Amino acid sequence: MSTSDNNNPTSIGGDQSLLLSVSASTGSRFTMHSSAAQSGNVAHLTKKLSADEFAIIFGFLSHVDIMRARVCTTWREAAKKTLVPPTDTDFRVNSVRSFNAMRVMATALPNLQQLLIVDIGHGHKYSDGEDPDEEWARRTANDTTYDINIISSFRKLRSLKISSLYSNLNGRYPVFFNFSLLQRLSITNCCYLKWDLEMLASFPLLRELQVGNSNALTGDLSSLRALRDTLEMVKIVGGGVLSLDIHIRGNFMDLADFPRLKELDLNCTTVTGHIGDIRGHDFPALERLRLPKSVRGGMNYKFQNISDVPDFIHTIYLLLQRTPTLFDQHLLSYAFFWTLSEDSPDWYDRDDGSETPFPPFVLRFIQAGSRLGWSWYSHDDEDYDYEDECHSCEINWLDPERSSESDDYEACIEALQRVERREDMDFYRGYHEPPTEQQYRRLCEGVGQRD
Repeated sequence: MSTSDNNNPTSIGGDQSLLLSVSASTGSRFTMHSSAAQSGNVAHLTKKLSADEFAIIFGFLSHVDIMRARVCTTWREAAKKTLVPPTDTDFRVNSVRSFNAMRVMATALPNLQQLLIVDIGHGHKYSDGEDPDEEWARRTANDTTYDINIISSFRKLRSLKISSLYSNLNGRYPVFFNFSLLQRLSITNCCYLKWDLEMLASFPLLRELQVGNSNALTGDLSSLRALRDTLEMVKIVGGGVLSLDIHIRGNFMDLADFPRLKELDLNCTTVTGHIGDIRGHDFPALERLRLPKSVRGGMNYKFQNISDVPDFIHTIYLLLQRTPTLFDQHLLSYAFFWTLSEDSPDWYDRDDGSETPFPPFVLRFIQAGSRLGWSWYSHDDEDYDYEDECHSCEINWLDPERSSESDDYEACIEALQRVERREDMDFYRGYHEPPTEQQYRRLCEGVGQRD
């Protein structure tokens, strides 16, 4: 079956006869045969099995095959009773044709458990919700409108994904938050879809929440406490093309006692907190963590004082000892893009009129085999790439030096040699943190004298 058939109402609701064969040897292999000539076999099967029994059998088929199997009254009744489990392939509403297919399925297959709502094409939109953005409503006033409220028929949804890159959804839609069995909710690229975190309380079984580039979201992170015993993943991430933060309130530590939470990603939100507040008993199941710059120690955090950094580094080190994979390896190697703030009293500008490097106000972690360290460094260009060669201060090692008899000694030495080839430590040799401005100017004078 081609991919296009997935959302083709003609193929889903076609009148071709189909025969369902049940393997006598396994009782679990099902094949759909298209053959009008075998309609007698269908009638024979219908006399032997009830609609409830056919509903169990149909539960092993895709939504497309179930819709095609509705060739008689019994099988149509069975389709209405069938629980269609979530699969790797969503039923995708992404065109007028697939929307019409969904409208048929709302009656014919109401126990669908997985649905993906995306834009339905240029010149078409879903009906505006409550309190729509007036300007966007005016700009789309001539679009053909489709009633999204028909999804309320799918009372047993387990997975709902909504993505509206071209802003086909405008306003508040209570219908999206009325599925008591929902376990997975994803809302991405919905700039005009208005909703609040408090609305998630209507999903008592919710396990996974993914929100991306949906800056109309509001609320307080503490609202998720209603789902404390079920949530396993919370990803609320702003940014995107417009680089907009998602303005939600709260402290990330509001989720610290969630027993099942494995992944927490709040990058590009306005959630607050301090990474140093995490204690050994907090986030007992956490495997992945990413925090925003509004959290002290989050992504792109800017330090006010050089002296503050060692405590933050120590916190990261303790968290890694507890969960080695807690942070993305790429982000960890660049120390989450931590830098010294230009507002810091420790900040100073580069020496003018010389070929000396910039002051070393950027941080990075250094992995040499199983040994972890960190350093301050700088690049030769303000528009640097993090892969460029750099001028580094001395490495501050967090792990002790490996003995020549340790199993990973050679790996540590080789990794350290690679680091040293990439980084020039001559200029800041002897400095484990950025020099003061006076020391830096003196170093620059020394370079000028040598030149």
